[in-house]
Amino acid sequence: MMKKICSAITIPLVVALLLPGCLKDHCTQTYSYFVPVYKTTEEVRANIKSNAPRSIEQAGKIYLRGHYIFLNEVDKGIHIIDNSIPETPRNVAFIDIPGNMDMAVKGNTLYADAYTDLVTLDITDPLNVKTTKIIENVFPYRQYYGLFAADNNKVIVDWIKKDTTVNIDCENGGFFGVNFRRDQMFFATDVLSLSNSSAHSQGSAGSSKSASPFGVGGSMARFAIEGYYLYSVTQFDLNVFDISRTDKPDLTNKVNIGWDIETIFPFQEKLFIGSTTGMYIYNISNPGSPQQEGKFAHVQSCDPVIADEKYAYVTLRTGTNCGGVDNRLEVLDIADVKNPALLNRYDLNNPHGLSKSGNFLFVCDGDAGLRVFNAKDVNNLELITTIEGINAYDVIAMNYIALVVTNDGLYQYWYADPNNIQLLSKINLTKP
Repeated sequence: MMKKICSAITIPLVVALLLPGCLKDHCTQTYSYFVPVYKTTEEVRANIKSNAPRSIEQAGKIYLRGHYIFLNEVDKGIHIIDNSIPETPRNVAFIDIPGNMDMAVKGNTLYADAYTDLVTLDITDPLNVKTTKIIENVFPYRQYYGLFAADNNKVIVDWIKKDTTVNIDCENGGFFGVNFRRDQMFFATDVLSLSNSSAHSQGSAGSSKSASPFGVGGSMARFAIEGYYLYSVTQFDLNVFDISRTDKPDLTNKVNIGWDIETIFPFQEKLFIGSTTGMYIYNISNPGSPQQEGKFAHVQSCDPVIADEKYAYVTLRTGTNCGGVDNRLEVLDIADVKNPALLNRYDLNNPHGLSKSGNFLFVCDGDAGLRVFNAKDVNNLELITTIEGINAYDVIAMNYIALVVTNDGLYQYWYADPNNIQLLSKINLTKP
């Protein structure tokens, strides 16, 4: 039994403030909760359109195609940036794609998720994009940030914060003293962490793809293009799309992988797939029918992965929905893809995305900055430098330019001399 008179205690729980108080046997609690805003799929699709460039509020995943940068803004759409002159990149268009988190580009065709659907867009004119095909419900396990119960016939497009004070049982307050309805959400997840999604370093382990018709994504990517196929991962499955008709993709296969799949990275007829419990290697020599070749298990943690001819590089981090207690970089020997072996591990601060260019390994280490290693000897990585003062999320390193996504902007660095890395430009974010 609580005392007859008690003082209020403020307990911060991310965005909720729970203020317990009571008088005699009557207890109250003040809290904040979020109610989802729903739209029909027809309403969502009607909002897929191109617009003039606009300010970037939150940088998400990145994709590089030719001299264009495609920068996702979570659940809102994709910014198209002309990077012909890296010192002065130009934001040239914004494509509204509600529910967007991932993308890939081949030629003048953009593939993007819109909540549960795959949307195909002709981006020949970025200011006048055209939808050429929509494949419905190919991403059924849409990851919303937080706890929710979604309506099967609609999608959640926003959350409205509500504050309320309720009477509670002094002996039993329910979930943190609050009994929630199923259509409400106690919001306690950091959207900026992007821990349920993962943006992009596909192909960035080398620069050979820079002249190919498809582009390069970051190590947080859930989309990857190899040849005439687009691959995407959901929480459980690997989707295979035939894109031989670029503007009319067909879903031709779905392969169950396991649980909590996060990222995908293609390299030389292999797909390296990161999950919260390990890395999977799939052979795509028969591109329409991926076959699992190997797996490496690790402690539960978020797990972006990249690879080159001999080694795979994996980062594990804490402080996310993935769980985990380790912050480190792991280097795996993949000479025998059926039995990947751990070569070494390196403790870091809070590693996120990574990219490799030649012998240089770039690791985004959260608020500790961007680490640049000499990876010539993978058994003894040598830290060349750390670019401090940024909270680094993902990176694509190619042709001596490192494109880095942070929580305050999009940076470009010239690394021809890794001992003297130079800042070329920064696109600032505009906070709402």
